[in-house]
Amino acid sequence: METRITQLLKIKYPIIQGGMAWVAEHNLAAAVSNAGGFGVLGAASAPADVIRQEIYKVRELTDKPFGVNIMLMSPFAKEVAQVVTEEKVSAVTTGAGNPEKFLEMWKNAGIKVIPVVASVAMAKRMERHGADAIIAEGTEAGGHIGQQTTMTLVPQVADAVEIPVIAAGGIADGRGFMAAMMLGAQAVQMGTGFVVANESIVHDNYKDKIMKARDIDSEVTGLSTGHPVRSIRNQMTREYLKLEKQGASLEELEYLTLGSLRKAVMDGDMKEGSIMAGQIAGLISKRQSCKEIIEQIMKEAEQLRSK
Repeated sequence: METRITQLLKIKYPIIQGGMAWVAEHNLAAAVSNAGGFGVLGAASAPADVIRQEIYKVRELTDKPFGVNIMLMSPFAKEVAQVVTEEKVSAVTTGAGNPEKFLEMWKNAGIKVIPVVASVAMAKRMERHGADAIIAEGTEAGGHIGQQTTMTLVPQVADAVEIPVIAAGGIADGRGFMAAMMLGAQAVQMGTGFVVANESIVHDNYKDKIMKARDIDSEVTGLSTGHPVRSIRNQMTREYLKLEKQGASLEELEYLTLGSLRKAVMDGDMKEGSIMAGQIAGLISKRQSCKEIIEQIMKEAEQLRSK
């Protein structure tokens, strides 16, 4: 299926892998790119030299295009921005901040810039400053989220900008893919669906938790801090919500979650770990390779399109 995004990124299928912290490392990114999608390294809060090594490792595993997601709140964001420029990755996706100060540098290096946005206003601003495409992410997504749903955000962003739009949040099968296309998207970004992929380094406990999740099993914490996060409900989320209700300070809340994502991803701690996942987790019930995930979605989408 050829779209403006497949042309822009020179990929076979209009499916982008989310740049998830601790999850989106070189094995997953390379596997997605080799399967015809667009793999993305999640820089998160990692130092620049770590990201450079991850870029090298992806290139050892694939000759296909891939990108890097930069969390702009990271203390190493400036250094990572420079590394991706020097390494001339195909594209940069950004989150948790405004990438304007890096746009000229990336564009001059021939890098496609694709910010993640949660509002029409930010989408229009990113277009004015030279973004090549926009990822419109709805609140159904896992991890850090905005307030608008994918169903309402994507068509409004698509109407507001001329650059292509990628839909994210609550997409894990051909039905979600085709719905996004009907809303005006030129591709989809998926995170939770790839967490359980065979190539994902995520602990088996985490994968099992996603595959056993029901539609009502996710929880949003951090609303009081202005940085809401969607995760699967567990002991940590219950304690966090209790502290929020009691008016706990930002420091208390941050202390509770310190290292919690690593605990879940690497150690398989399902009690005190942060099991970030989207509402679509209830639809995910089996492990597959990245190739199988992508090809199944495209097969389902083609069947729907031909009806």
